[in-house]
Amino acid sequence: MAPSTGAQIIARSLRDLGVAVIFGIVGIPVVDIAEEAINLGIKFVGFRNEQAAGYAASAYGYLTGKPGVCLVVGGPGVLHAIPGIGNSSVNAFPFLLLAGSSETHLTFKGAFQELDAISFLNPHTKLAVRPATLDAIPDAVQNAYRTAWYGRPGPSFIDLPADLIQGTDPTPAGLKRASIVPSPPKPSAEETTLFKVAQLLKTAKSPLIVIGKGAAYARASDSINFLVTQCQIPFLPTPMGKGVLSDSHPLNAASARSTALREADVVLLLGARLNWILHFGSPPKWNPSAKFIQIDISAEELGKNAADPALAIHGDIATVIPQLQAHLSTWRYKPECSPYTAHLLTAKIKNVATAAEKAADTTLPMTHSSALSAIERTLHSLSSPDDGRIVYVSEGANTMDISRSIFPVSYPRLRLDAGTHATMGVGMGYAIAAHIAYNGIGATPGEASVSYAEAVGKPGRKKIVCLEGDSAFGFSGMEVETMARYGMDVMIFIVNNAGVYHGDADDENTWKELQNATLGNGNGNAEKGGKGLRSTSLSFGTQYEKMADMVGGLGLVASTPEEVEKATRKGWDSDKLCVVNVM
Repeated sequence: MAPSTGAQIIARSLRDLGVAVIFGIVGIPVVDIAEEAINLGIKFVGFRNEQAAGYAASAYGYLTGKPGVCLVVGGPGVLHAIPGIGNSSVNAFPFLLLAGSSETHLTFKGAFQELDAISFLNPHTKLAVRPATLDAIPDAVQNAYRTAWYGRPGPSFIDLPADLIQGTDPTPAGLKRASIVPSPPKPSAEETTLFKVAQLLKTAKSPLIVIGKGAAYARASDSINFLVTQCQIPFLPTPMGKGVLSDSHPLNAASARSTALREADVVLLLGARLNWILHFGSPPKWNPSAKFIQIDISAEELGKNAADPALAIHGDIATVIPQLQAHLSTWRYKPECSPYTAHLLTAKIKNVATAAEKAADTTLPMTHSSALSAIERTLHSLSSPDDGRIVYVSEGANTMDISRSIFPVSYPRLRLDAGTHATMGVGMGYAIAAHIAYNGIGATPGEASVSYAEAVGKPGRKKIVCLEGDSAFGFSGMEVETMARYGMDVMIFIVNNAGVYHGDADDENTWKELQNATLGNGNGNAEKGGKGLRSTSLSFGTQYEKMADMVGGLGLVASTPEEVEKATRKGWDSDKLCVVNVM
């Protein structure tokens, strides 16, 4: 048997763990790992920037429920991949980063792309390891993979020196092999705590269930649906908790969010944290007397902020909910007799009417609400939310916030956004991850495809739809070439208002006057105190659709609701990448 190289051992270890896809950017020395992985049947998805590759791998981990794997070069490659580590850590996405590094005998000599990545990343990962020998590689890869996955999911890191990657083992038959890691243990709850929590829920006058993305990751939809239906408790999904229960569910309090927070007296948190997204559980947003019951896989999260550790349950949501249901037995909250639910209904009616009024706004340039509503109406005429055939990826302050309430979803893990860190720039990487997770690589619309994620909705391919602010798109816009290269028929809508949050002008002439003032040209000389472009300004009328044209995709422009509808239908029917510049 021919000697095995380090690259072959690494690739084989990943294959033996069941890794099917690697995201990343190659260079010396990690290109050998990527090529050996490809030889073993692993798909390698090459990006234009390590940042987007890291975001993609972390989102892939969330969507598939197993660690996403990213491969980068050492030094600057590691530095560029750090956002993926941060994204994985703060959102609890399982993520394994592998990076090359300089030869071990050149340490501290200023070697090519030298970086002490272990010391650098150890505080920010669950495990950072450098295998010392070739025979240590399988264990290192398996341990890092398992650590990223078990407990609270997060990032692990493996540093791979060039001499290890390029080294050879003359006795490959004697090498230990990595093996499939069983699914993480699913801890259950203590009966005494369950009894206490059940009694508290039964005495609640205004109960509320908050469903976070942790519930979506836990694949707990069925048990939560049974709990809500049986007990008739109103629920509120967080932005990425949408779809665990259908947005059309009659007990969904999302359109009465402020009222629900202000009046709820007992709150059951399912995979949702009392961080800034939920206002820390504190007044004035929340009822100052509210009691919070947490169910979370992370023990460290229990008792944080307004939560009471005495009411906290450390466990797997899908395991604990049936236990809790058994304690609640046939108890049913009676919303029809409660002022609380009457207040929720009143707030819903008012807020839905306000949203409909904004959607019907015919002023030009279009508002976010009118443009996004036109997209929503068209998409849902093509595919009902109940079909579950659309995955939404949304980022950009206004675009993300407004679209969240406009686009309903009926199944979990069909909406991705900037997440806990409100990270702009995740969109393109997330879209690529979603396309691969649900559709695989290589199959075209109408053909069979390989799905790496658990099926949700009706069988068949899913259309990935990106709703992007123009500023957010700019962080990773070149990944449209990655999409085109791998034949991804992603639809990207760029809400182009020429600015971060908002633009400086509604017409080009006004914008140019401001630009001239900034540059010190004309009557608005900046040196004389003339008004110029604000810090939030971007170029007016940028032709983002040309980025689709340059890679053989479909580029479209839409400036009215009618043009938005027409462009949406064209993009839906296309088997190519489509970028719609919504002006």
